[in-house]
Order: sequence, then C-alpha cells, then structure tokens
Amino acid sequence: MEQTDEHAARAQKSVYPGITPEIAATGVKAALKVLEGRWKLTILFELFGGRTLRFGELERAIPEVTQKMLIQQLRSLERDGVIARVVHAEVPPKVEYSLTAAGEELCPALDELLFWAQRWKGEPTSADSPALPAQDET
Repeated sequence: MEQTDEHAARAQKSVYPGITPEIAATGVKAALKVLEGRWKLTILFELFGGRTLRFGELERAIPEVTQKMLIQQLRSLERDGVIARVVHAEVPPKVEYSLTAAGEELCPALDELLFWAQRWKGEPTSADSPALPAQDET
C-alpha cells in the first residue's frame, strides 16, 4: 500500500486536487497560446491596475509596435476574452481598451512569473528590496 501512495504522490504534481501532469501541461499550453505574440504581454502590463487606454495611448506607450501589429494583438486578446474594447459613438470615434475580469486575474500570475524569471536570472526582486512602508488599510 505504501508504494501505491508514493506513486500517487508523484503523479499528483499540482497543489490542486485531481490535476495530473498531463492535465497541467494541457492547461498551461492553452494559457500560453493566449499570451503568445510579441506585444501581448506589454499590452497587458500597460493595462494592469485597472487602466483604460485609448488606441493612441497604447501606440505611444509601445512606440516599437506597428499600428497593424497593435491592432492584430488587441483583436486577438479581445477574441480570447482578456481585454474589452469599447467604441464610443462620437466623431472622431473614440475606442478604449481595458482588461476584463479574466484579464485582471492574469496580473498575479504574470507577477509571479516575473519574480521567478528575476530569481532564475539572479536579478534582485522586490522581495530583496527594503520593505515598503506599511499602508493603512482602514
């Protein structure tokens, strides 16, 4: 019985019950597919924190991206339900982009990935920095 328990423990790699390595790999691949694209992560980090930006503001924030590529990346993120596009009925048209609830849920996951990357590269993380002053939460 002991060997079966050890085997089950090895097969269970996730902190979430019932998630096998195969299920985990499939799920992560699907999530990474949503994020793949040269400018998607930059767009997401620009919109994190509840920011709403117009198309022109995104263009200025990411000067290296072409207009065509920015449009393609925004459309893809919108199609995947990560960002919301709101068109205001005015002349000239005003189009704003913000994260959906699903997009906001990405923030902590991407922050953790960033911290992992910094540790992996031996770069300082915010955890290595002096503590920030405590904020009053009342």
